[in-house]
Amino acid sequence: MEIIVPPAFSDYELIDSGNHEKLERFGGFILCRPEPQALWNKKLPEPEWERMAHAVFRRIREQSQGTWEGERGEWRKNKEMPDQWYVQYAYAGFSFRLRLGLTAFGHVGIFPEQSFNWNFLLDLIPKFRPGVFRLLNLFAYTGASSLAARAAGADVVHVDSVKNVLTWARQNMEASKLSDIRWVPEDALKFVKREVKRGNRYQGILLDPPAYGRGPAGEKWVLNDHLNELIYLCGNLLDKTRNSFLILNMYSLGHSALIAENLLKQEFPDASVVSGEIGVPDSFGRLLPLGIFARAEY
Repeated sequence: MEIIVPPAFSDYELIDSGNHEKLERFGGFILCRPEPQALWNKKLPEPEWERMAHAVFRRIREQSQGTWEGERGEWRKNKEMPDQWYVQYAYAGFSFRLRLGLTAFGHVGIFPEQSFNWNFLLDLIPKFRPGVFRLLNLFAYTGASSLAARAAGADVVHVDSVKNVLTWARQNMEASKLSDIRWVPEDALKFVKREVKRGNRYQGILLDPPAYGRGPAGEKWVLNDHLNELIYLCGNLLDKTRNSFLILNMYSLGHSALIAENLLKQEFPDASVVSGEIGVPDSFGRLLPLGIFARAEY
């Protein structure tokens, strides 16, 4: 297993972390958000966090529990800032734009720790002739990986069950002056089952599954119950030729990279499988764990 430190980019910085929070800069704006894995103390004093932050996200107290464990919350703005703004990502001559926003769940539309996967796509896909590489992006959210793959020349199928998230991803594509990503508003597991029946093949597959979710028709997704089946089905979709790959990312607390590695080794015994933990350094050099990954590559 590896510890991956994603490459830095100019429009993102993890300034400080601790006491279950993180202080981040996205473009020209600094946000304070909850971070359950930051169990250590903050380096900067609390008044400095308040002084620096343009906006602070707080969970809404659950009335039945009296705790702050609910998903939804609210933003308090300390300084004037827009509700939506853009950041730019550039690497190896490629670039794309991403719209950010202050959502009710504390997300902002980007997971910066995934930049190492974006770079992987931007390095690999140009080795193929245009139109030859097909990428399937499942649970694709606002589409940073889809943009990276499309910018590099891949044919991209982007699947997410939340329609307003697909709209957000499409806006990112347009802002990046890209086109022709295929948008699929569907439950990922249902879509993959149909793709297997159709006999379709992909050279690359990305999975960013949540712990729990709902499809547009009420389909229930539970990571621990359905992930093994999904990996098996993706094994029938992957074109297991040179430079093909499947990447699995997981963010749920309590999951080990060994789980992801064992799932991929089970389904792709002839592939090279690497796994590890993703850690983003704050400005004081401490690595904040922000997920695990595994990659099977031929």
